Amino acid sequence: MAVLQMLSGEVAVADRILIALGGNMPTIQGPPAGTLRAALAMMPAFGIKVVAFAPFYRTPALASYIQPDYVNSVAVVEAADPPRTLLDKLHRLEAHFGRVRRERWGPRPLDLDLLDFRGEILVPTWPTGRDAGVGPLPLALPHPGISGRAFVLLPLRDVAPDWHHPVTGRSVGDLIAALPEGEVRAVRPAES
Repeated sequence: MAVLQMLSGEVAVADRILIALGGNMPTIQGPPAGTLRAALAMMPAFGIKVVAFAPFYRTPALASYIQPDYVNSVAVVEAADPPRTLLDKLHRLEAHFGRVRRERWGPRPLDLDLLDFRGEILVPTWPTGRDAGVGPLPLALPHPGISGRAFVLLPLRDVAPDWHHPVTGRSVGDLIAALPEGEVRAVRPAES
């Protein structure tokens, strides 16, 4: 198994910001693992300091049609921005690497999700009527899909083994144990 990459000192749990990284399409940086490394290297230019990141994992796509496997990781970062501004920066970084949001769970060169922002809980107001489905989704914290995704929880455990879900209080280990065994087995270390 790959070793956790610590880039600077530890971050206190109360100050921890967690970002999921993923991608399954090549870019000029090469295969998805190269894009993830390039995105991590570029984050400081966006005011995001990478403190640590998990080893890369290879994961089958969630889509109901065939597409390449994803490469996933989780990073611990520091940023001075509020959550919405940080998420906007992550979306600009995705666009820099060629991400165009066309379909849910479609192939993409880079996907960056704000998983947890210092333990804050933010319940979004979902648009209704004519505005439903138009524009960016409202920000929810912690990320609404965090508890049911092995490809997020396994690397999250690597960088934050003491993490607990801010709403339920469940540990990352408990959340992994609650997943179907086949989903956990499907997430495997990626070749570097």
